[in-house]
Amino acid sequence: MASVGMLTAVITGHESADATVVIPVSVRDLLPRDLPACTWSGSATHLRHVERELVRAAAGEVDYLAVCTPVDLPVAIGGIDYQVSREAGTLWQLAVLPALQSRGLGTLLIRAAEQRIRNRGLRRAELAVEEDNPRARALYERLGYAVYGREPDVWDEEGPDGLIRRHETMCVLMGRDL
Repeated sequence: MASVGMLTAVITGHESADATVVIPVSVRDLLPRDLPACTWSGSATHLRHVERELVRAAAGEVDYLAVCTPVDLPVAIGGIDYQVSREAGTLWQLAVLPALQSRGLGTLLIRAAEQRIRNRGLRRAELAVEEDNPRARALYERLGYAVYGREPDVWDEEGPDGLIRRHETMCVLMGRDL
């Protein structure tokens, strides 16, 4: 069963007319056919990684979700890995189309992910957020996630020049009982 929400945007023009646009959105599994529409979420290297994760999703090791518009375009995506911890689903690679951030899509995505975790019989969600990403951390705290540790993380990152560099960072570990 898909989660459903509404995307609301208030447009203020230079004229005397303002407009509020409300669009229904739904959450479903991310599919390989969606990847060309997800270039906003990261580089070609990142999308190849997501494609590999979709193979794991087919094997039941992870869920990878997409929040989609009525024309079925993903505007937020993220995964849940069930192999990291035996007692929790681990949220990762959460991303919202930059132009639509702060509109509730991240909250909808996380709540749908938490329901998937519950459906697996697990009662805890965990995630890691880079220390230099206070905006994301504030969202997770608003949703009830609490810090329980920190650890370094590292991954390959593609630069604008196409070169692959190793990204090293420190992450805050957060969790929430469901």
